[in-house]
Amino acid sequence: MRISHLGICGVALVGLFLLLEDGMSLYRMPGIPLHQLSGPEVFNGKVLHSMDYAAMANDCAAELVTNKRVTIIGFQKSAVDIATEVADRNGVDHPCTLIFRTVHWIVPDYFIALTFKSLNRFTEFMVHKPDQGFFIWLLVILLSPLLWIFSKLVEAYLKRKQPLKKYNMVPEHGFLKQISSCMFTVLPANFYDKVEEGSLVLKKSQSFNFCKNGLVIDSEETPIATDIVIFATGYKSDEKLKNIFKSSYFQKCITESLAPFYRECIHPQIPQLAILGYADSPAFLYTTEMKSKWLAHFLAGKFKLPTIGEMEADMKKWEKCMKYYANESYKRSCISVLLQIYCNDQICKDMGFNPRRKKWLLAELFAPYCPDDYKYLCWQM
Repeated sequence: MRISHLGICGVALVGLFLLLEDGMSLYRMPGIPLHQLSGPEVFNGKVLHSMDYAAMANDCAAELVTNKRVTIIGFQKSAVDIATEVADRNGVDHPCTLIFRTVHWIVPDYFIALTFKSLNRFTEFMVHKPDQGFFIWLLVILLSPLLWIFSKLVEAYLKRKQPLKKYNMVPEHGFLKQISSCMFTVLPANFYDKVEEGSLVLKKSQSFNFCKNGLVIDSEETPIATDIVIFATGYKSDEKLKNIFKSSYFQKCITESLAPFYRECIHPQIPQLAILGYADSPAFLYTTEMKSKWLAHFLAGKFKLPTIGEMEADMKKWEKCMKYYANESYKRSCISVLLQIYCNDQICKDMGFNPRRKKWLLAELFAPYCPDDYKYLCWQM
């Protein structure tokens, strides 16, 4: 086995699936002013993270929240799921409160399948890509208004199907920007039903403080009476990865890099390491499976990696491309959902396979790509 770009022989890459480590130090927590009588230490109730709640057995989780006044902090997938679950369990007698800073577009579950069926090679002609030539750049300029129209149609549909205006839940950003940032949240089927009946209370606030009996948000003087506070605010995946290294140099490679890993899998400056499951995506298992096939072919010696300089240059091009759409919402662990087929094309080319997986031209242009199109790659080693 050989890692050509590092000149190291006889070693293998280590594939890691990032697992959240117990301990609040790796959880992403909102900033709370560090002055007297404002933090969790003054609160008489229980404070935990959504990952702690998710790790509980069903009966233990039910026992924890039943007939309790629960407040959830956040507005991503885990936040809306837990809030709906608690509201369904406790009803209007003990309503659940959901506190959030930013409203995001949340879509019905059937909308995910519809969205992915609309992502094909033709739609990717509307999106700028790394290493695109003049012709592709011009084609994107001509077709990109269609992508904007699609985004606006989705927003109009969600406003019509959901009572967003009624509850002041219309996001300030566009749908296109959100999916470019991998913030793709699915709406629980009865979410707004719970809001309507009063078992789920929505509170938008830029800040909050703890008090003895609950939380005080910036828009209200009366505290929100609470027994349990659950932070559904994400976690620090980079901290988890950084902590496996003793070398401060390798730790800085993880925490100070502004670009994603090469092929969302390998850091050019860290030998003997590959990461599976780091890149975020609405189709997480799909993207991770493709990376695992790519890694297996590399370990089998079927292809060589580019030089360190070439990989770093490629990563910077991807960073620039993704920032163009996500702007300040860009996060380096996000693979562009708008270029999923293009990413898989690169993987196929690396492994020496034809990236065109359809049997005829119209299907190649307009049919969606799915895991079934790549199922034989692992058999061709």
